[in-house]
Amino acid sequence: MSVVRIEVPAALDGVRVDKAVALVADVSRSSVTALIAEGRVTVDGLRVRSRSTVLRRGQDLAVDPGGGAASGVPLADPTVEFGVVHEDENLIVVDKPAGLVVHPGAGHRQGTLVNGLLARYPELGSLAGQTGTDPERPGIVHRLDRGTSGLMVVARSAAAYHSLVAQLGRREVSRIYRVLVLGRVEGESGLVDAPVGRSVSSPTRMAVTRRGKEARTRYRVERRFAQPAPATLLTATLETGRTHQIRVHLAAIGHPVVADEVYSQGRSLPGAVVGRPFLHAYSLALDHPVTGERMAWTSDLPGDLAAQLDLLSE
Repeated sequence: MSVVRIEVPAALDGVRVDKAVALVADVSRSSVTALIAEGRVTVDGLRVRSRSTVLRRGQDLAVDPGGGAASGVPLADPTVEFGVVHEDENLIVVDKPAGLVVHPGAGHRQGTLVNGLLARYPELGSLAGQTGTDPERPGIVHRLDRGTSGLMVVARSAAAYHSLVAQLGRREVSRIYRVLVLGRVEGESGLVDAPVGRSVSSPTRMAVTRRGKEARTRYRVERRFAQPAPATLLTATLETGRTHQIRVHLAAIGHPVVADEVYSQGRSLPGAVVGRPFLHAYSLALDHPVTGERMAWTSDLPGDLAAQLDLLSE
């Protein structure tokens, strides 16, 4: 996990550093204690030595949740369950269930997708050394949020890793999601082109902000529902891959994702039964890193999301 760095906002002025880090890095207080002890929390470039240190507005707070190379290769865990829709000597295409964290970090040291991948594909353990990347993320070239289900690709060789990273950078990897949003989306398609970065007022959230990074999400209407309240099923295509991008962009145009407690601003769908954001990575396409062949895969909606749709009517 990359370093999280923020300028302490007014909302955190006078707050203890342990509480602020728990909010910013989305980890438990006990994990914060470990981060501070390991020297992975700094304020204005200086190592924090006491969790009771009080922050002041304008200070630079940095947290390294993942620990980088010093943490070593995670342990293999054969109990981690996930689907595999394709595998060859160079890549693995995973169908990730909702609720599964992709790689270890503070608060999630075990039981992640990476732990499960290492049990099935132990050769991944040497991949970080071959690519010069974080050993806690062997083969990982992109991520899905914990609550998001669906397809993601994992590199199985150094050549594949560099090819996939380059394809993502050139926006040649197609990643399409099915997403149910609140309200009636007008028009048949659209584009949200707005930079996304960490929220100044709420550091645990992302937001559309001029200080953010370029972010583009295209969407197309699949179905509209009227009962029990207006809702729209969309396909959303990522042109960039910012944290929480689809959730932030759709909320910004007034149509937050159903069951997204972070970005829905208190709005909900009456009678909703789904317990996580209605977001599923259902389509993935890329050029094979060795053969150059264009390859594509799809994933059906999982049971919880399909059950939610069954409760809606047009």
